Amino acid sequence: MPIVLDQVTYTYGAGTPFEKTALKTINLTIEEGEFVGIIGHTGSGKSTLVQHLNGLLHPTTGTVTVNGVDISGKTDEAKQMRHKVGMVFQYPEHQLFEETIAQDIAFGPKNLGLSEDEVDKRVREAMKFVGLDYNTYAERSPFHLSGGQMRRVAIAGVVAMNPDYLVLDEPSAGLDPFGREEIFEEIIKLHKQKGITVILVSHNMEDISRMANRLIVMDKGQAVLDGVPLDIFNNHRQTLQNVGVDVPPVSVMMESLRERGLNVTNRVLTVDDAVNAIFESTGQATRQDAKTNPSTTVNEAVAPTEPSASKNTTTVAFKGAARKTRDKGGKNNVK
Repeated sequence: MPIVLDQVTYTYGAGTPFEKTALKTINLTIEEGEFVGIIGHTGSGKSTLVQHLNGLLHPTTGTVTVNGVDISGKTDEAKQMRHKVGMVFQYPEHQLFEETIAQDIAFGPKNLGLSEDEVDKRVREAMKFVGLDYNTYAERSPFHLSGGQMRRVAIAGVVAMNPDYLVLDEPSAGLDPFGREEIFEEIIKLHKQKGITVILVSHNMEDISRMANRLIVMDKGQAVLDGVPLDIFNNHRQTLQNVGVDVPPVSVMMESLRERGLNVTNRVLTVDDAVNAIFESTGQATRQDAKTNPSTTVNEAVAPTEPSASKNTTTVAFKGAARKTRDKGGKNNVK
């Protein structure tokens, strides 16, 4: 049951002096089971694009179909298809409005016309899935929770609808690092355990790279790149920079090591992948190997590309990696 955008254009304020075209001739197909990341600078059209996926916005021209049904229609079938696409906004706590957490999560299932028993079952299952104990949280006010917990409630409200697609627009905005990890763990769990197709909008390429298996890059209302993240990072960095984004820091580091002569792969997405690749390039297959045999350093594996540093520079082997430090007379001492 794919989502298909065919020649979609959207103009805000059409016919007024303030009209602005936010999407220009978008052609995309999102298949079931994908984890799609959408990235772009502010104003590139990311949020406008995803609001078309469940009918919050209707195209000025073109069509958006779910399972072959035009969701801009007013038929019961179109309404049913719109329910297949759940949406979590940039600040999902703004979606909360009921007196208790259980009532808030139950709002969507109730509007589907489900029985009271089925609604209660879905609420309990959704709360359990996002890690909120029913007996502890069901009767609490959603407005007395932390930011991360409020977003879990918002996600639970969408999960309770049993959507086939989940659209998340900057779901980690404003959260601390711990809260960000909690939310992303829930998103990954939804994708893997429930098989929900995820469309994640973010300005953070590092987040996108470690979760998505497909990347769409937006610029000036158009999809300028669409493909596998690793291929885009390795082959289209200049295009990314031209549209105001860049490859993840780990990709920059690996490319820098390759330029210095270290024979490492640049097909890594996470820091752990990068660490293992570096160890392998020095003949040590694992981190444990590096701990037991720290003699081979990164500096030994890298061919020199510039004159030797000053006599005050010393190479130090540390857990299989090399660091440079300087004596008291040097500058920029690195620990």
